[in-house]
Amino acid sequence: MTRLNEPYILVFGMSICDIFGFTHSNYRAYDSNPGSVKMSYGGVCRNIAENMARVGVNTKFISVLGDDERGKGLREHANKQNFDMSDSLIVEGASTPTYIAILDDNGEMVSAVVDISIADLFTEEFVDSKAELIKNAEYVILDADNPKIAEYIVKNFARYTNIILDPVSAAKAETVKHLIPHLHTFKPNRYEAEILCGFPLDNEESIREAGRYFIAQGLKKVFISLDSDGIYYFDGEKEGTVRVINPKVVNVTGAGDAFVAGIGYGYMNGKSMKDTVKFANTMSVLTIAHEETIAPEMSEEAVLHHREQLVWVEKSY
Repeated sequence: MTRLNEPYILVFGMSICDIFGFTHSNYRAYDSNPGSVKMSYGGVCRNIAENMARVGVNTKFISVLGDDERGKGLREHANKQNFDMSDSLIVEGASTPTYIAILDDNGEMVSAVVDISIADLFTEEFVDSKAELIKNAEYVILDADNPKIAEYIVKNFARYTNIILDPVSAAKAETVKHLIPHLHTFKPNRYEAEILCGFPLDNEESIREAGRYFIAQGLKKVFISLDSDGIYYFDGEKEGTVRVINPKVVNVTGAGDAFVAGIGYGYMNGKSMKDTVKFANTMSVLTIAHEETIAPEMSEEAVLHHREQLVWVEKSY
């Protein structure tokens, strides 16, 4: 559980219960298909919180859940992984956000249903009720899934704490562009950065130009994910790229969440920009080597050990 009276990072966002049905043979519509069912816990911010807790960061996570069995399961899982969800909004009689997908024998999704209507209960009044927790956090991590609430938190609390924002998608990045001057850290991928900068990031100079653009907006630090080309980082002084040679790839889902968690670890442990990137990137590499969204062996010890086994290509400017 979160360590009382010690510096902490607060993550504010959605939790989702993911349920996947895998058919064993040819999928038949309008029929009952033999197969297997797997349930896991997801949501960008929830994944970030769990990853941070697994590497030893004192983590609080504020989410919105129903008082159903899925919501209870999410809270129990958080307790086991040592991150604190006790300040979350628990809505009586409501359904915890849930995503259900059916995949055929080729792994292709043939149907899905998502229920996240409860997200509308994240209101400005609820945010205000958590004002002291937000103000006292060393860092607050948000995503752009709920642009209205992200804007409210940034505009009302950026002067009290350091806000890290993950734009989540190119479409959502547009909705938070005007918030960039108020942020401490921004972590777009290449495509999100292109939307925000207005030009393609297709060579070294254009990537560096994007870094200069973001820092000129008032950001303290920017990290741009370049897929197989690694990570570009810039804080107005330290600038460079870091990538791993031939990482094992099984499932890329959750890699970005792990990276943001690694940024939180680096900040809370006073690491340099380059060391923060290498730790965060190692967390991503561990994540994509597994089917699960969060690597089962994720821990500070595992990341530090694995980091030394990887082949790195580093460039400083």
